[in-house]
Amino acid sequence: MSYYFIAQIKITDELEYQKYIDKAGDIFQKYNGKYLSVDNAPVILEGKWDYTRAVLIKFNSKNDFEDWYNSEDYKEILKHR
Repeated sequence: MSYYFIAQIKITDELEYQKYIDKAGDIFQKYNGKYLSVDNAPVILEGKWDYTRAVLIKFNSKNDFEDWYNSEDYKEILKHR
């Protein structure tokens, strides 16, 4: 069963965040993750949203998601996000 990860990101330093982006896609793929949506200007219908980007990633399973999220590969780049 597919498993989905939603990230709400507030980018404050584009150059630092780019270090994350440069490696993130390859790491997602390694753990069977796939970007479904990256939105830099989501439409907010209700409430307040203090972020600059919304990202939706699909994993093949919860196990793939957990392997990715807890991996040393991801921990290494997380500091740049």
